[in-house]
Order: sequence, then structure tokens, then C-alpha cells
Amino acid sequence: MSSGEIKLTVMPVGKFEASLSWLLFDPARVVGTRQEPHRAAPWVDVPVHSVLIQHPEGNLLWDTGLPRDWETKWAPTGLTDYWPVVAEEQEWFDSRLRQAGVETGDIDFLVFSHLHWDHAGNGWMFNGTDAKVVCSQAEYEGAFGFEGYCDGPFIRSDYGELPFETVQEDTEILPGVTLLQTPGHTWGTMSLQVDLPDTGTMIFTSDAIFLGDNFGPPAVTPGIVHDSQKWLSSVEKIRGIAERTDATVIFGHDAEQAKRMRSAPDYYT
Repeated sequence: MSSGEIKLTVMPVGKFEASLSWLLFDPARVVGTRQEPHRAAPWVDVPVHSVLIQHPEGNLLWDTGLPRDWETKWAPTGLTDYWPVVAEEQEWFDSRLRQAGVETGDIDFLVFSHLHWDHAGNGWMFNGTDAKVVCSQAEYEGAFGFEGYCDGPFIRSDYGELPFETVQEDTEILPGVTLLQTPGHTWGTMSLQVDLPDTGTMIFTSDAIFLGDNFGPPAVTPGIVHDSQKWLSSVEKIRGIAERTDATVIFGHDAEQAKRMRSAPDYYT
């Protein structure tokens, strides 16, 4: 990589399986009818990714994926039967870092789109490193605003010892790398905009938009949403930025799109 080049690597870090109804509340696909009152929503693959940006001004990691010990760690939530994880050895987060030739100590900026267990599940690995750890202020307040082990898919041990810095507005964290405030899925979900010289603009929506089917148009809400009005505003915000910049929009958990993505060890510039 030349000294002035940005290298962006999408790292698939396993998947979980879940009912489509969690991701897409489309009555035609997930709701029973009078003729089929017991029709169940199909189970689908839900891929998870992290993004590594090797930038002239530092290495940035976007999200940390699923934990190896998910079944033990998630057991107190009561939700392990709803989102079982499937991953090959080479797909676990720590394996992907090794494949990229990167250690936790090499990360200068650790940015969380939000602090759910499939995005912050390995945040603890950065305890004691020098990484600048960033999430949105609203997410920080919510994710630290409960007592006990967990609040649904927020597990304090994933992220609780990290020294967070927070942002409240759209923020260019590195030249050409912008954090976008896109709440709705959670209190303070963020998306990531990266302006690459060769590829052009890429927008990683994280869970602001799970699937292309959520994006539409028209937008179709997911089954998991904290604030539906903010969610819809965020979708349209992303749509507007994408139209202005001719961006490639990468959805948070879209299995069909993931098959078409260039991913590790390949990369974008």
C-alpha cells in the first residue's frame, strides 16, 4: 500500500440464523393469513462483517463481530435459540485479524456502529490498548444506562471497560472517512461513509438498514427497531447521501449482497 492510499477490507466474521421477521416486517412474507394461519416466517442466514480501513493517518476498525463464546455469553439473555451463530474457524474475528496481518495493538481507531452483541462482541479484546474508541453519545448513554449483566442484546462485558469518546453529529474521523448519525435501530446507531479514490463512495449502514429489502423504496421496517420514526428518517438520510455521492450502499446483514461483495483478502481502494 502506498503512503497516500486508503485500503478498505470487508471482513466476514461469521453469521447467525434467525427468523426473517426480526429483519423485515413485510406481511406478505412473515405474517400468517386466514388461509395459512400457522405460516411461519422463513429462517434466513444473517451474515456479519467488520471493516478494516488502513489509512495514511491510522488504522480504523469498524465493529468487532460475533464472539467465539456466544452460547455461554448470550445464555443469560434467554435469546440463544432465536439467533444461533454459525462460523468456521477462519471466520472468527480474531482469525480475520491474523489473516489481515493486524493485531489489536495496531488499531488506532475502534468505532462501533452500535453496541449490540453482534457488533461489539469482541470489544473486550481492546481493553488496555491505545485505540481511540468511539460510539455515538446517544448509544453510550443507552448502553451504559442499565444495571446488571445485560439489556437484551447489550452485554456490558463486551464493551464496559473501554474508554469511550463520543460523537453527537456527523463527524469526519479521518480524511475521507465520516461517521453518520443514523439512529432508530438503537438509540445511537451510526453508519460509515468512506470516500475512496478508485471505488468511489461506500456507505456501510450497519443495522440502520439490515437488508436491501428494508431500503426499498419504499422503506420497509424491520422487526427490531427502537424508534420507527427515527429509523425511517435515517433510511432517507442514507438514501439522500447515496444519491448525491453515487455511493455503493452496503447493508448490515444482507446475505445476497454479501455473496457479491469483495471481501478479505481482497480489498477496495
